[in-house]
Amino acid sequence: MPGQPGRPRRDAGEACETPRREEDRAAKTEDERSGTGARIEEVVSRDNLMRALHRVRENKGSPGVDGMTVDRLADHLRVHWPTLREQLLAGRYQPQPVRRCEIPKASGGTRALGIPTAVDRFIQQAILQVLQPRFDPTFSPHSYGFRPGRSAHDALAAAQRYAAEGRGVVVDVDLEKFFDRVNHDVLMSRLARRIEDKRLLGLIRRYLEAGMLADGVVTERHEGTPQGGPLSPLLANVMLDEVDKELERRGHAFVRYADDCNVYVRSRKAGERVMAFLREQYASLHLRINESKSAVASAWGRSFLGYHLYRHGGEVKRGVSVKARAAFKARVRAITRRVRGRSLSDVIEELNTYLRGWKGYFSRTQQANVLDDLDSWIRRRLRALQLKHWARGPTIYRKLKAMKMRRDTAWSIACSPGGWWRRSAQLSAHLSPKWFDEQGLVRLSSR
Repeated sequence: MPGQPGRPRRDAGEACETPRREEDRAAKTEDERSGTGARIEEVVSRDNLMRALHRVRENKGSPGVDGMTVDRLADHLRVHWPTLREQLLAGRYQPQPVRRCEIPKASGGTRALGIPTAVDRFIQQAILQVLQPRFDPTFSPHSYGFRPGRSAHDALAAAQRYAAEGRGVVVDVDLEKFFDRVNHDVLMSRLARRIEDKRLLGLIRRYLEAGMLADGVVTERHEGTPQGGPLSPLLANVMLDEVDKELERRGHAFVRYADDCNVYVRSRKAGERVMAFLREQYASLHLRINESKSAVASAWGRSFLGYHLYRHGGEVKRGVSVKARAAFKARVRAITRRVRGRSLSDVIEELNTYLRGWKGYFSRTQQANVLDDLDSWIRRRLRALQLKHWARGPTIYRKLKAMKMRRDTAWSIACSPGGWWRRSAQLSAHLSPKWFDEQGLVRLSSR
């Protein structure tokens, strides 16, 4: 420990290591021999803790109710880990409440997150690293959300394949406030089938029941597994895997990503039967289907993970959904508002951060013209912003002349009674795509 004479300062990993590595290996060997599944000793093993600490640091994240940042976590563990480890092994560790935080949803409204403390994120990550290798290989191949080596793009490719096979009707199911309504008893019963260590089960139960702090008041939780902690995604898949397996048993072609499930069938009548079946299955888990967002409908044009499927030249292709485009434009409008008083370079810098992320996800669209159209619209927004910055007619005239615009055209734009948006269309030849490339603006389209 720091401050002890004659001993070198230990790193965070050494602080987490109270048992010898040989004891960790012996516990793991005994665990595998007895077939009892995951144990708390494996969670607190040195190698597992080192990986968990690295991952929590890498993911960063906001502080929890105690205000501790992940940058201070290692120093905290150097002092307190022996006590925490003892509590975990004895089954007495009590997680702190999570901090409620609301973030805007792309579709409107907000999503509530529960932000654990840095210590609890660290412990949850350590649990996840032990459980995920055991649980994930047993999950349905039709499940794509929150799983290593799988992505939303993989889910979309599967949906596209099912539609191309002639399944033109989709049973689109959205669960109502799923993460807020997970039944703890049902979830724990599923976990208990695979985990025999009562200490580990008890620790997971206490994480589920940890209170939530909002406006200075801690409220108890009797259901739900709030998004924000490393363990919640795995628990969500454990909860829903039973329905996946039943759909598999019945031979259905389906894709599930988190709480969104799309089943592809060949007729509306078959779709209605599947919807009735799913209502019954989810009800047995104490979950409800959100009827306003769910439907038995044509697979063409129905939004799924921000994309939609359409037919073109006898092929099934994927495009950016109308809802995703509307959300994109709303965000760009907010960044490029002409009353914010920011320079064009500052606006482009902020805009690029958003565009890179959006492009990274939606570049898989097969509607190249959509990206071209959005690029053109963004540049026109920025042209209007630049005109607003120049503001006065004489300044606009002088700036346009400096760009070698014809005198009569520059004068016409400078003196036009039209608004900034209308006048911005006349600048396309001088504030051209190439000009915006030189300013560093990210293009959505590769063309």
